[in-house]
Amino acid sequence: MFHRSERLLLRPIWPEDWPAIKAGIADLQVLRHLASAPYPYHDKDAQEFTRRPIAPGCVRFLVTRAVDAEVLGTIGIDLSPTGEPELGYWIARAHWGHGYATEAGLGAIKVAQVLGHNRLIASHFVDNPASGKVLRKLGFVATGQVNDRFSLGRGEEAPAADFELALQRDNRAMKCAA
Repeated sequence: MFHRSERLLLRPIWPEDWPAIKAGIADLQVLRHLASAPYPYHDKDAQEFTRRPIAPGCVRFLVTRAVDAEVLGTIGIDLSPTGEPELGYWIARAHWGHGYATEAGLGAIKVAQVLGHNRLIASHFVDNPASGKVLRKLGFVATGQVNDRFSLGRGEEAPAADFELALQRDNRAMKCAA
């Protein structure tokens, strides 16, 4: 599945994308804001990420600039530990502050609607308010819950604020399934 927005192309992640993924994510300032990526981030971590299975009805995209195909990050909808569809993303630090996370997020939400999801969840570590700002721009609403969440990048738990987004859905479409 692909999605094209004004400036971005969201496309499937292919095994040969691992060097570009590693180049963007292997930065402590990026990794410390992620739950499931370790620090330091090695070649094998990027290679494994490109081969990781995707649950039916879920998606994982490489975020690229449409004009030149430069890799900016990744975004996806995957199953949370509780089995709910969860939006997750990262953008390489060199591309922060340009609205790419918001634009990619809007695309991922459109794809989630096509896939038939009626609700998405997301969270951000409380010391990363920029991610909370992105989620609010996307229409997510804070649940008022802050829970400790383990971050592989930090190697420890940190408080994370929970968000949710209600979606209209197409009843004919499939949903994430474990």
